[in-house]
Parts: sequence; C-alpha cells; structure tokens
Amino acid sequence: MSSSCIEETGIQKNEWYRIANEMLSRAGITINGPSPFDIRVTNPHFFKRVLQEGSLGLGESYMDGWWECDRLDIFFSKVLRAGLENQLPHHLKDTLRIATARLMNLQSRKRAWIVGKEHYDLGNDLFSRMLDPYMQYSCGYWKDAENLEDAQQAKLKMICEKLQLKPGMTLLDIGCGWGGLAEFAARNYGVYVFGVTISAEQQKMAQARCEGLDVTILLQDYRDLNEQFDRIVSVGMFEHVGPKNYDDYFTVVDRNLKPSGLFLLHTIGSNRTDHNVDPWINKYIFPNGCLPSVQHIAQASEGRLVMEDWHNFGADYDKTLMAWHARFLKAWPEIEDNYSPRFKRMFSYYLNACAGAFRARDIQLWQVVFTRGIEDGLRVPR
Repeated sequence: MSSSCIEETGIQKNEWYRIANEMLSRAGITINGPSPFDIRVTNPHFFKRVLQEGSLGLGESYMDGWWECDRLDIFFSKVLRAGLENQLPHHLKDTLRIATARLMNLQSRKRAWIVGKEHYDLGNDLFSRMLDPYMQYSCGYWKDAENLEDAQQAKLKMICEKLQLKPGMTLLDIGCGWGGLAEFAARNYGVYVFGVTISAEQQKMAQARCEGLDVTILLQDYRDLNEQFDRIVSVGMFEHVGPKNYDDYFTVVDRNLKPSGLFLLHTIGSNRTDHNVDPWINKYIFPNGCLPSVQHIAQASEGRLVMEDWHNFGADYDKTLMAWHARFLKAWPEIEDNYSPRFKRMFSYYLNACAGAFRARDIQLWQVVFTRGIEDGLRVPR
C-alpha cells in the first residue's frame, strides 16, 4: 500500500478543521483569532485528535504544546456555556472507564490511597506557595473578602459557626488535608480535633502545624473510624468517595456522630446524577474521583440524618482557582527545578479549566448541614 493511502489527505485535514471551527464558532471562539480566549493552533493534527478523543485529547494536546490560549479560563467558560462538551464524541476508553466505574468500586480501601500518592503528595513546596497560610485546598468564601487569605479565613470561620463549636467539644475532620481547619478550630474555638487523611505529606505538615494544640492527625481510611464526636466536618473529601461508597460514608458519619451532633459536608457537586468525572481530570489530577449530585447526597443521607441547610457558593470557586493560578505562576521560578515544563502546562490547564467550569455554573460548591433533628430547628449563619 502506498504512503499516500496511509497518510491523511489534505481534504481530510480540511474537514477536521471545518468541523472544529464550526463547533468553536458556536461558543464565539475563533481559531487563530485575536481575542485572549481564542486558540492558536501550532500542530495541524490538533483538530483530528480533539474530535476523536474529546476532553482527553484536548487536555493532552495542550500539555504537548499543540495549541495555546491566553485566557484558558474564559475559553472553558464559553465552551461549557455553549454545551460543546456534549457534542464531542465519546472515546472508547471513556466509555470503558465509565462502565468500569459502574461495575467496580474504584474507591475501595486499597484504591482510596491512590489519589493521596498521585496528587496530594505532589509536593508541599508547590501547595505551600499556591495556597493561603491555612493551606486550604478548597473553595474560599468571597462574600466580604478581597484576597485569598481573607476568603479562606472567612470560609473556616463560617464552617466553625455553622457547626456551633464550643470549648471542650470534640470535632472529627474527615479528610483533614494539611490541618488548616483543625488548627483554626482548636486555636479559636477550644475544641479537640481528630483528623484523618490518606496523604502522608499532608499528615506531616498537619502534625507540625498543630503541634501544641489539642489535635490528633492520623493516616487512616475514614471507614475505620469508630468513636463518638460532638461534631463532624468533611471539606473537599467527598469527591473522592465514589457512588459505590456513599452509603458506607454516611454509615460512618452516623456511627461516629453523637445524638445531639452536627455534621457539615463541604463538597464540589454536579448538576447531573451520573459517574461525573472528566477523563482528563481523572487521568492527570484526581484519579478515581467522582462528583456527587444532589440526588446522590439525598439518597445516601436519607433515613440517617436530617438536612438542615444547603448552601451553594460555587461561583466563589472561580475566584479561588484564579487566585491559586496567579500564585502558582508567581511561585513557578522558585519550584521549576522540581517539576517539568509539561507539568506546568498541565497544572495551569487544570486550574483554568476548573475556574471556567465554575464560572459557567457547570459544577457547584455545596455546604450541607445535617443533624438528627433539632427540636427548635437550626439557625445556620452565612
């Protein structure tokens, strides 16, 4: 067979370009256009790759330098608002991944540690520079804040106030991260905090941060918890639990919460009830993760707890992610020897894509407060 039959013809290349150009135009995006949200294509195979591989092809081709965009956040916001992600073909690997997630428990006790090793253990040099002083790797509360540090402190204060923490209480922090909330609650509200994480790097920093405070931080799977606490909180961890474990998760909360206790769940949420995970995010950022829906949370908590309050401030995650990205770029010269240029493109892509998704209101951020049913009701502060 001649090489001319094997290689893609110019007509085929033009057709891939035409389809991509037509799709992007629906979102107001021009190929090689002048606007900061337009894309500049540097490899002509880009169009075929994206149209055949969808989200994974789009992200990997950016990591490979096949296209550029000055404002990825605006690009993704426009793409998602136009619903272009629903018009891309489902790659066979994506179909198999979703089928596997429905059949298998991707967040089993053994597999639950994967995300800790592959993402949260990337390096404290990165996260300590990108995040605020409390090392909050979750959405800040920007209602009255003008900067990242104020937004994260406002979030921490709001969580503690919603939980109605008082001196002498015990607080279980499921997925305690680098210990910022544990330190804040112990120092400012006089509570004893018991935190668990699946990241060794997080545990080290959390223990150092909370030294001298009434705080215990363990490297432990949440399913092994079996004590009684006045209050339970979980911030940015439920996204790693997975639909097959939602029932077990709320069983653990139910088992560990005192009869008069309060539980606050802080999680990213999806508008759709499905195995909600982007294939690129799943491969490169948060392996085996899944965004819960309202239905997921309602069904898992039903019969166990009373939902007292549901607070959505997902639009604030846009500001949080953009602040992280600015700090990441500023810190890059200090840490670039520890990472590759491809990692920089990957991490920038991740932060901007997520910011665009929250801006488009394609995904949400919820704080849900549960009790066992308080007689006079619960007055939840904002």
